[in-house]
Amino acid sequence: MATLSDVAARVGVSKATVSRALSRPELVAPATAERIRQVADELNFAVNRAARGLVTGRTGVIALVVPTLDNLFFTPIIVGAQRRAAAQQRHLTITANPLISQDEVRDLERFARQVDGLILAAPLGADDHIRQLCRVRPTVLVDREIAGVRSVIADAATAFGRLAGHLVEAGHRRVAYLGGPRGSWQDAQRSRSIAEQAAGRAELTALGPVPPTFAAGAGAADDVLTSAATAVIPYATQVGLGLIFALRARGVAVPDDLVVTTESVVTAALGDTRTPAIDVDGSELGAAAMELLAEELDAAGPAAARTLRLPVRVTLP
Repeated sequence: MATLSDVAARVGVSKATVSRALSRPELVAPATAERIRQVADELNFAVNRAARGLVTGRTGVIALVVPTLDNLFFTPIIVGAQRRAAAQQRHLTITANPLISQDEVRDLERFARQVDGLILAAPLGADDHIRQLCRVRPTVLVDREIAGVRSVIADAATAFGRLAGHLVEAGHRRVAYLGGPRGSWQDAQRSRSIAEQAAGRAELTALGPVPPTFAAGAGAADDVLTSAATAVIPYATQVGLGLIFALRARGVAVPDDLVVTTESVVTAALGDTRTPAIDVDGSELGAAAMELLAEELDAAGPAAARTLRLPVRVTLP
């Protein structure tokens, strides 16, 4: 394995110069820094992050925190953040923590001191808990907005409202919303947007709250049928899949008897061209969060709080 001395000997500079070029390139002549990077790549030299951290106070490690690994919504977010982190020569580590109890917050606070920053998906954590973590390390929120905290949001609320409006205009007079977990920030936004579109035009039945799982969707089938709704908007894809499965097991034709909205990959797999779909680009969400965090980490001074709001695609038949 190549060492710092090997790179220094090949370039003809001191080990200290190599170290500076790889950790603080702004302190080295650009041509020299570039040559050192090239030689380091040729020799497959891996920077010792622990040693570099002693000099710079940085580890090169970012923590992406999700509430659970059971919800597939977070998978593309992880992938997008990982790719962007790698392009920035940073390492991404994943941890699951719902941040509901004070003990969970304290656990993450201790862990946060070992990384450079946090990308935080915390749909259920209290605002004060999240602000507490922001005081420990630079933090970017994913799919949630808190004043004074940097965040990246998929504008699903607007998409859900547009979807509800389309269903009403298509003649549905009984619409059900199968809501997400109690206390979820995104669920509140989506519920409000749907209600605004249905107001005065259709009867809206709010069902739930349910966790964003296949089993929860299947378990809600009886309540959906009792509501007499002709269209259902589930909070999450997994919920919708479970509902579709349970309805079909009961002999209900989807989408003929009851429209259950989902995402386009599901409608395509089912050969369904009549059901509207919502597609959140999770990979883009994760990449944007990593970019926003890197902007703060690399800033010469304090970075102003701001929110990036990404559009969400709605496919209408």
